[in-house]
Amino acid sequence: MEKRIGQPYSGTTRRRRWWGLRRRWRMLGLFEINQEHEFYSFTCLMKEGLHAALQTGIDPPGPDELSAEHYKSEQTQVHKDYEMQTFAGLVFSSLRRSLDIEEEEYKRSLSSDCCYLQFMSNSKSKADFFLTNDKRFFLKTQNKREVKFLLSNLMAYMDHLEKYPHSLLVRFLGLHSIQVPNETKKYFIVMQSVFYPDERIDTRYDIKGCEVGRWTDPASTGSPVKILKDNNFEGKHIILDQKSSWLVDQVEIDTAFLRSLNVLDYSILLAHQPLHKDELDGKHSFSNLIVRTEKSMAQDSPTEEDHPTTPLLGGDSSRLESDAIDSGSDHSITCQEINLPSVNSTDAELQEFHAHHRRLLPNFKNSVHVIDGPELRYFVGIVDIFTVYGLKKRLENLWKSLRFPGRAFSTVSPSTYSQRFCRWVKDHTK
Repeated sequence: MEKRIGQPYSGTTRRRRWWGLRRRWRMLGLFEINQEHEFYSFTCLMKEGLHAALQTGIDPPGPDELSAEHYKSEQTQVHKDYEMQTFAGLVFSSLRRSLDIEEEEYKRSLSSDCCYLQFMSNSKSKADFFLTNDKRFFLKTQNKREVKFLLSNLMAYMDHLEKYPHSLLVRFLGLHSIQVPNETKKYFIVMQSVFYPDERIDTRYDIKGCEVGRWTDPASTGSPVKILKDNNFEGKHIILDQKSSWLVDQVEIDTAFLRSLNVLDYSILLAHQPLHKDELDGKHSFSNLIVRTEKSMAQDSPTEEDHPTTPLLGGDSSRLESDAIDSGSDHSITCQEINLPSVNSTDAELQEFHAHHRRLLPNFKNSVHVIDGPELRYFVGIVDIFTVYGLKKRLENLWKSLRFPGRAFSTVSPSTYSQRFCRWVKDHTK
């Protein structure tokens, strides 16, 4: 903790600040995993193992192209009291690079001396949820079936993100296991937190697009975290104006991909926060538009040859030139430098642009999961993509059909689930 000039911290002041921080975490359903916590030993092993595994990945440069062998790779590091296994390490490292996550900062966040935080979820799964102390990365325990499913579909997942770099699918950043002698092996995955940074988020939703069991009493006691559900959202809308069609289209693209994997029961996490006045003013400035445009284009393709010269979100050069004059910017940047439309643009270029669904990204660390509307900043991400529609789910579908005739419940075929999911997003976005 930094010491402020003229205001030295006493031990009492430090304790008071930490007490206030812990109290705020508890209000969010987060609990510091200190030495008295049941998961303290396990999370210490996670941090130590991740530090060693990531250091190994930092030293040699990654490959320019991924091969089939990279997707199958398993690296085991033997420690004093356990073994840490890393799956497809170079694949996930490549994904982190595409998100501008530097390996050193990733390692620093995951292996910090500060304690992890336990997230108290109202999820029905038996998984344990942890957050890094800076709340940037999410760690979740997985069962062996889920790990096999992810690894078998990892190449398809990476191909989807390469084709649609603004996909709403949660970004998986690492997959590992810890084996302690005479104990069951534990698998866990590292994800980018959809709700980061969360300082001004006051409401969170978990949406599945159905009604049965999709209500959370906001005034209920128990876990202080309130993850509201579909029925809590009735009468509300996601207000995005000109970006509303982009969101609807991207959800359709992502759910089509999930349908091809034969999965269901995924959710769209949704939260929002009001934009500050300076954010409202700043995001319309010409200089900020250029920064965000370049960021958006860079995520779509690594080379200039792949950038079609088409406008973002239907902007036109005359309006942008006016913005440049009004902003009084000192930047000597012309409109052509942000890939405005060329009179020679072809239909093929336009189709390529729309296929990629580029959008203006906010200048945020977590930009792929953040969408700015006219008044609110929305945090959006599709999570929980591991439930396969196998025999168990088919039987559950039959049982629920008898118990809830004529009502919408979560366990339906992947085709029905995706159609209903997309309809919910379309009906609640404007």
